[in-house]
Amino acid sequence: MKKSSLVRRGGLLAAVVASVVLAGAAPASAAPGDGSAYGVKVDVKLLGQDAVKAGPFAAANTAGPTSNSLAKVDLTGVLTTGVINTEARRDENSGAVTAKASTADVGLPLLKAALGTVGIKLVEAVCTATQKGVEGSTKLVGADLGSVGAVDATPAPNTQIKVGLGPVNVATIILNEQVRNKDGSLTVNAVHVKLLGEGLSALGSGDVIVSSATCGPAAPPMPLASGAGLWIGLGLLGAVAVPVGTRIFRRRSAQA
Repeated sequence: MKKSSLVRRGGLLAAVVASVVLAGAAPASAAPGDGSAYGVKVDVKLLGQDAVKAGPFAAANTAGPTSNSLAKVDLTGVLTTGVINTEARRDENSGAVTAKASTADVGLPLLKAALGTVGIKLVEAVCTATQKGVEGSTKLVGADLGSVGAVDATPAPNTQIKVGLGPVNVATIILNEQVRNKDGSLTVNAVHVKLLGEGLSALGSGDVIVSSATCGPAAPPMPLASGAGLWIGLGLLGAVAVPVGTRIFRRRSAQA
């Protein structure tokens, strides 16, 4: 066999090896992980008043902006807050997603008729998505729900508090609400007030959410053919291609 044929065959084999290594390292077709967070969202119709629909305030998303803040929210008769801070980030190497929302100095005047003065110094929701799964948590600092009194600083998922006005339940407060979405993501609403809108004693209808974070599922880890993974792939290519070159050299020596 001619030397040129041997060289061409060796080069072709190396090219095939390269395509196999890099094809195996190609990123998966699944969409990357996503995360989002916001401080407050309100959609209520209080009895005898105009509807109030506002927010989400200080929204953040892994697609950008990845962090956000707002000095305060003042929705007369419904809700007041101090500073809101949010963030939602994805680690491109591990695929992990983290989302967080914190809202300070929360007041809920919409519940004053039923509970008296309601205030919470800090309301925080966090969720994280890794290759092991998705989880979330809520932290409440200085929470005083009026006649209900103090509540746990780290309430169990989906803790419900019934709010009555006389003999009628007019609202439900859900602490650390955790919703598993169909796409595999998890939504954590630190405080969710649901106005039931039933009966003559009703306060109104609708929802108020304070500090919400959604994330997951995690994105695939960094593909082999990018970043540090590329050097691993090239190392494997070299390990396979060197014996090919050695065989070609030995054949050429034998024909000399």
